[in-house]
Amino acid sequence: MPIQNPVFNLAKAHSSAHRRRLYFIYHRLSELDCAHSYTLTVEQFRAHVSVFSETRQLDCSFLSEVTFDDGHISNLNLALPILQAHHLTAKFFVTVGWIGRRAGYLGWQDLMALRDSGQKIGAHGWSHRFLNRCSDEDLGRELLESRRVLEDKLGIEVTSMACPGGRYDQRVLSACRAAGYRHVYTSIPRTEPFSECFLVGRVNVRSDMGTEQIRQLNSPGGKLLSRLRRQYFAKNIAKTLLTDRIYDRLWWMFAGNGAETEGDP
Repeated sequence: MPIQNPVFNLAKAHSSAHRRRLYFIYHRLSELDCAHSYTLTVEQFRAHVSVFSETRQLDCSFLSEVTFDDGHISNLNLALPILQAHHLTAKFFVTVGWIGRRAGYLGWQDLMALRDSGQKIGAHGWSHRFLNRCSDEDLGRELLESRRVLEDKLGIEVTSMACPGGRYDQRVLSACRAAGYRHVYTSIPRTEPFSECFLVGRVNVRSDMGTEQIRQLNSPGGKLLSRLRRQYFAKNIAKTLLTDRIYDRLWWMFAGNGAETEGDP
């Protein structure tokens, strides 16, 4: 049996502990400019992905990861070719009750194409309801039924889910564990260790986020991520003071740009 070098092993463990990931949330893409807060143009997304690819080549201790929420058809038609050109794998969290039923969203054949291309599929609830507002019975449908249907239709194991609107509480997290999810993705803007934790933070990407901001976020220790995190917690305080429902009505009125139910107010 070869003798292991304890100094080498300690250095390796130290290096691994300092490696970080930063997850980004995208929703939909368009070939034309769009007023929708969470719709990026193809060229914007291509520029972002180029930054991610450059970062991976320059610094193996920091990786940017792409995720998509909701399951818009542009995830397949527009985003996938760009990801493939850069040899990147993304996680696609789909609202299962919309699959093949809602215009402009993925069907089962589309999801199979994403699966067969090597992309990762996760759940985003059944109907995009905010999970912290669900009864225990409805929470079971949003978590259990969505996972069961995805696994049955795609023949894969589904162990991750993203909270619609980034909304969760301890009851929701307990229900996610009970439903068999090993990773729950939120919209807390923070970096994560290389080994995925149960609760995973992500940066929500809006259409007004330029390439320079993406570059700043891809610089470990940058000030922009800290500012986004402060804004996130300030929003949570506002939700508590105004109540969730009043805050959401105000947000969609002034900033939603007709976004209906997608995105994270």
